Amino acid sequence: MSDAGARPLDGVRVADFSWFGAGPIAGRTLADFGAEVIRIESEARVDGLRLTQPQKPGMSGYNVGAYFNNYNAGKASLLLNMGAEGGREVALRLIERSDVFLSNLTPRVIERWGLTYEELCEVNPAIIAAYQPMQGTFGPHRDFLGFGAVLTPVTGISHLSGEPDRRPVGVGTNYPDYAVNPGHTVIAILAALRHRRRTGEGQRIELAQLESVAATMGPSLLDYTANGRNPLRKGNRSSWMAPHGIYRCRDGARGAVHPDGSTVRERWIAVAVRSDVEWSAFCEVAGDALFTQDERFATLLGRREYEDALNQAIGAWAADWEATELVEALQAAGVAAGVVQDAEDVCEHDRHLRQRGFYEYLDHPETGVSLYDGPIVKLHATPGELVAPAPLFGEHTYAVATEILGYSAEEVAELTAAGVLA
Repeated sequence: MSDAGARPLDGVRVADFSWFGAGPIAGRTLADFGAEVIRIESEARVDGLRLTQPQKPGMSGYNVGAYFNNYNAGKASLLLNMGAEGGREVALRLIERSDVFLSNLTPRVIERWGLTYEELCEVNPAIIAAYQPMQGTFGPHRDFLGFGAVLTPVTGISHLSGEPDRRPVGVGTNYPDYAVNPGHTVIAILAALRHRRRTGEGQRIELAQLESVAATMGPSLLDYTANGRNPLRKGNRSSWMAPHGIYRCRDGARGAVHPDGSTVRERWIAVAVRSDVEWSAFCEVAGDALFTQDERFATLLGRREYEDALNQAIGAWAADWEATELVEALQAAGVAAGVVQDAEDVCEHDRHLRQRGFYEYLDHPETGVSLYDGPIVKLHATPGELVAPAPLFGEHTYAVATEILGYSAEEVAELTAAGVLA
């Protein structure tokens, strides 16, 4: 137990059979709030996030993937080969001793391994089994697999992302893996734990990642069902604010390399003007810029009608400003504005995040002191915390096998020799 006192999920054990993003992030959240999360891994199929970039320069191997380490902090790692004879028996022995089973594998894999809810209940009737297959456990696409970058086009997010006269661009990342799917899963697990505490009954949770993401598309779906309109991409524009966009300011001194070899750190700001009163305040900051006297922009309807010209004029004016100075001037005038922050800003210069202590640094055996996301919520009475960095590959196999599963040292040796444990 930590120095901060009891955490909400102390005493809850999670058998984490997930991989990549959506499942492990849900497990990491449970670990932050006290759950003992045992991450099941295999040498037969290593989690791709252990191998992918970003990694610290000059480092390689299973233990230095930054994505993996961030999403698996505070967990134990057990190497178990489910394809080996005896692998399922070890898995069921862990599930028998666990409160929660977590997986984002396809139904085909779950059925092949014999880890359906009905089979888990045979060894642990009170188990809470959370399944996160990409498209659910039934339906014509039930065995389709993929990542967040697949879900964004399938659910319609990509169709709405980008400029109207250009092809869809998506959101540039596996967004559903990071926020929507793990968040919904954690809420469902907490609800099931509360139900079990009251009734003693476990239950099966099915979170189809497809539906979890589709649930975020409400406004566009309502527009179609209520008005018969199929919304199209509109870039950074708003249906009721103008200007509403991203504007490039004077570049900083660091960043990408230009073709001529020079370096630049692009600096942008976001601006949202909601009314003619705010537009007047914006014009006060802009001073004698020509667009402040342009009658086309005097009203919201005019700014909407001539938005291309407005954005071009503001972009030319903003290019002479330092981003932070312009944002501070606009905010002081009552205009909604903010710097478009890059990774350096978020990690090093954001005073708000730093004062709140969101990012934390943990000392990992191979990567050294590294940045980790902090707990996603703050509970003043039972706070979450990061108690340990991500586990090394198979770091806790022996400890889990002997201390939790109850195998003797000789039995562990036999299982290792048979290729079940590693």
